[in-house]
Amino acid sequence: MAFIHSSSLPFHDGEQKMHELLRLPPNENPTSPFLTPGAAYMLQRAPLLALGTLDSQGRPWTTIWGGETGFSRPIGQSIVGISTLVDTKYDPVLENLLAEQEDGNVVAKEGSGKMIGGLTIDLETRSRVKLYGKLIAGTRRPYNEEDGSQQLSTRGEAQLVIKIEQSLGNCPKYLNKKHIYPALPSPKLLSSTLLLPNKALNLLAKADCFFISSTNRTSDMDTNYRGGPAGFVRILSNDPVKGTILIYPEYSGNRLYQTLGNLQTTPLAGLVFPDFDTGDVLYVTGNTEILIGSDSTTILAHTSLSVKLTITGARFIESGLAFRGTTDSPSPYNPPIRYLQTESPLSKTLQPNQTTTSTATLISKTQLTPTIARFRFHVTNTNSKPSNWQAGQYIALDFSSELNLGYSHMRDSDPKSLNDDYIRTFTISSSPPPPPSNSITANNQEFEITIRNVGSVTNFLFRQNPRAGLEVPIRGIGGEFRIAIPENENDEEEDTNKIIVPFIAGGIGITPLLSQLPSLKTKNLRIFWTLNISDLGLVTDTIKKYPTLKNIMRVFFTGDFEVDDNDDKKIEELEKMGLNVHKRRIRNDDLKDTIRGMKSNGKWYFCTGKKLRERLVGWLEGGEGEFVYEDFGY
Repeated sequence: MAFIHSSSLPFHDGEQKMHELLRLPPNENPTSPFLTPGAAYMLQRAPLLALGTLDSQGRPWTTIWGGETGFSRPIGQSIVGISTLVDTKYDPVLENLLAEQEDGNVVAKEGSGKMIGGLTIDLETRSRVKLYGKLIAGTRRPYNEEDGSQQLSTRGEAQLVIKIEQSLGNCPKYLNKKHIYPALPSPKLLSSTLLLPNKALNLLAKADCFFISSTNRTSDMDTNYRGGPAGFVRILSNDPVKGTILIYPEYSGNRLYQTLGNLQTTPLAGLVFPDFDTGDVLYVTGNTEILIGSDSTTILAHTSLSVKLTITGARFIESGLAFRGTTDSPSPYNPPIRYLQTESPLSKTLQPNQTTTSTATLISKTQLTPTIARFRFHVTNTNSKPSNWQAGQYIALDFSSELNLGYSHMRDSDPKSLNDDYIRTFTISSSPPPPPSNSITANNQEFEITIRNVGSVTNFLFRQNPRAGLEVPIRGIGGEFRIAIPENENDEEEDTNKIIVPFIAGGIGITPLLSQLPSLKTKNLRIFWTLNISDLGLVTDTIKKYPTLKNIMRVFFTGDFEVDDNDDKKIEELEKMGLNVHKRRIRNDDLKDTIRGMKSNGKWYFCTGKKLRERLVGWLEGGEGEFVYEDFGY
């Protein structure tokens, strides 16, 4: 939301430094030095108001108040009044604003009152306005229970009067829709230690937003919202030696960098994480470090700008909020979770862009189904130390030079592209040549990927004509998804005593197996492959390339069998070849019937989507065996 402003404020030195570091063109500060009419209207309509202030040590804290509209409103020219139910005992912002005054006493500030950052926000309409001002007066008083029940000493009504000196509307990006409604807080302190308890860690794991306050020395404050997919804030450390350290990605925004500008001059921040389901709330304050470029990507994958917070103060409160929220829909601008490099297997092999020395050139494309194709690449290497390629590994390709459109504030036609680095990992579906020539980065080497068209990068690749000679940098090779078949002491044993290795694939998940087939004793494998009938062409191609699989594979087709009249004929052809085909979902009994009476090596290999994998594990838990799978969430 943008509002008309009559005059602009200059950017301070911290904001200017951020602009210089990120090489931004000159721009005016759109912040208005008063409460604009649009901001005043928003105050009356929004059900939530985040507030930030400093404690006696100069540390910022943030809180979030509200529950229904009308609790904050303009009461004079650039004067705002707030009256709402709050946690009167543990809320750090209320505590520092009213300096532990007794209930009923009015704190009146003559001259310059305490700095307050504010953000009035309506998550349901994805609207927000930032505010900055100073406290004129404030008080708190016990909450009068309407039912006549005994008053709770930890909740009461807070009233503040604030003189607004700045206001600025912000865009709706990353605001996850929620319907907010009031609730009675029943605050209880669960923890005030720097090491966060498990319940607080669980809150961080599911949090899809937080509110942050920062300060430019003692000149002004900024309070704003940060949102993303649930779990977008990652925990770097939570132990007595290293302390508790959080890190979060700074997504593409309005390029004003008012929060980060404050962190340049005053590297301190206060964050609040609300639990909209339970009313629990985590308050933290700490020291910050802005990470740019490789300093960021070496810690947080696919992230060139992030903020690290080392906690110096924390409070975890049960039922400390006067509202609850029901989730509607996530922001379309949310990128996928950016995992820590220590959480991502790709981190071991991903090369920084400036050190990339190998290029993959598209030389052929084979369409297997309407949405699946096989692509073959030729590799040109300029590195004197090529890395080895092993069956079952993946390759990371960088499409940024082809697809990155540069900065846009908003891009509703393709919102996720704003934070996309266009690096993708694909399982290599072709087998490596025998050593010593199994280096994928050796000149004249070739490899294949068999992929589904599911996003912007694959859609771009599917539209390419191999004759155009598309070239993309190779950013890394890695992965350790290897199927191990133990040696049998007696190859003449009867079938009932064979060592059986089960592999379960979902859809395109057959590809890690394909590259390993030449090196495996296939008679020990038992393959269960479930996929949609629309992917029948992939099965036909696989059986034609590897005909021995028909003796050890069961295929389960699902979906609409009436779309293509030729599907039944194609299935009959597969059955005539000796393939065991089912037109239904895979069932628990399918797995148990196949391995009953056979000696297993104790490992089940999966390459499926998360939901199917969880269902399979649920079926197999309680029996013997270890579950081995590759997590492709990086």
